Amino acid sequence: MKRKKWLFMIIPVAAVVVIAIGALIKLHIQTQMILTDYYSVFTNDKYKTPVYVDGVEVITQDVSCGYACIQMFSAWNGGSVTEQSLYDTYGKVITSTGKKFCSEMNKQFPEYKTTMHKYGPNAELIDLMYDNLATGIPMPFEWAAKYGDDWTLHYSLLVGMDIPNNKITIANPYGYIEEITVEELLSRTSFEAYENMPLFFKMAFAVGIFEKNTVFTVSR
Repeated sequence: MKRKKWLFMIIPVAAVVVIAIGALIKLHIQTQMILTDYYSVFTNDKYKTPVYVDGVEVITQDVSCGYACIQMFSAWNGGSVTEQSLYDTYGKVITSTGKKFCSEMNKQFPEYKTTMHKYGPNAELIDLMYDNLATGIPMPFEWAAKYGDDWTLHYSLLVGMDIPNNKITIANPYGYIEEITVEELLSRTSFEAYENMPLFFKMAFAVGIFEKNTVFTVSR
């Protein structure tokens, strides 16, 4: 009887371990599939003209980066949605996942269509970003960012791309404009830059709560 009891306890635990390992293997494969060569963008005539969206005012988030990005987009769009108004509406932060963030963008800005693109290969990601900015609309995206000494999953607004000069401009709701290289951008959208990622965070990616190389195209 005791042996049967142990079996009943061990089998579910073993099943969970197997599922977790399988999910981590799938995540590794997905990650390798997005880490594609992107150097052709530097010689592609399409990207020779820099693109930049004016009028995005950077704020320092008080509630959450997702709400802050919606506030920055709203102010750029001539609206009045704020972090506080969103928090007062829901009583909590509801934009922690990409799917929920996308849904809230569509709810707050029905004059636009926001579409989530996840696990895009590097060159494809650059193309989506460039095309979106070329229409004159800032673009929300997910990436790894440091808050002090700690890495986090973070939302920001892409506002400029000057590929010939290897310069990407981002409105970061930590309160500043950030200028980085294409290489650093992709290192952070893929979360390869996230040093010593905790296992629980890896599992969140593995089971699909969070996604890598994720952007949100916004079109009229």
